[in-house]
Amino acid sequence: MTPELREKLLSGLRDGSIVPYLGPGVLADVKNAATAAPIPADSDSLIIAMNDGRPMAPKLMYEFPRAAMNIELKRGRNAVTKFLNRTYGETNWTRGAVHEWLKGISPAYVIDINRDTQLQDSYADVPHHLIVGVARISGTAFRYKLFYWDGQVYQACTELNTALPILFKPMGTPRPEANYIASDADYVDFITELMGGYSIPPEIKAMRQGKQYLLLGMRLNRDTERMVMADMIYSSAQPAGWIFIAQPTEKEKRYCHKIGLEILDADLFEFIGAALPA
Repeated sequence: MTPELREKLLSGLRDGSIVPYLGPGVLADVKNAATAAPIPADSDSLIIAMNDGRPMAPKLMYEFPRAAMNIELKRGRNAVTKFLNRTYGETNWTRGAVHEWLKGISPAYVIDINRDTQLQDSYADVPHHLIVGVARISGTAFRYKLFYWDGQVYQACTELNTALPILFKPMGTPRPEANYIASDADYVDFITELMGGYSIPPEIKAMRQGKQYLLLGMRLNRDTERMVMADMIYSSAQPAGWIFIAQPTEKEKRYCHKIGLEILDADLFEFIGAALPA
């Protein structure tokens, strides 16, 4: 990466023209404070953690939503919710370098497909809005909930003040209330409404026009994450942005070229000036 590109990315993140889009890789240095075990963030580690430390059948190991659907069918949807609450809401994790870096930059709008709370912790000192994805709820076509953080507590709200920072957690979070997109059934419902325009607030639809995106800690070799991402960055500028991918597959190269994402031949943790522990 050239110094000029690095400065362009940093400047865009600060002025809001470039939106950070966070994937599992941003949590690569996060550990259990008590045991030093890594946080389950990517698909394989989530499946193994959900299955009490054991891999599941090969067809279920393909992707976390498929494995979560299997658990839901056998033990109920609440079993998956309890696992995610225990993992992300009840375990003490060390602080991630990427989230400390983001705290210093304070982007006006961040999309985070992880289900942990580190992004929310980064903005705990300032009032902000939180958008949380939801699925399979009755009484409304909308597949999100809105919250306002006043510096002390979250409270439900009906509109977004775009002058405040906005955190979008489409796959959910345990705080302020546990809502998750996890199983295949959740994703089908959420993505269906996402494609119909009901999973994104109108303020975001207006605000995101012409934005570019910097994808951090993402891989694009799974259809589910690609479908979510493609709709989340809809109406972006062209080119759409940049993505850090170490050793991209041919499939990833073709997809990134198709949607206008430049693959960066650089290490995310080097980019932010932090060393990733061995």
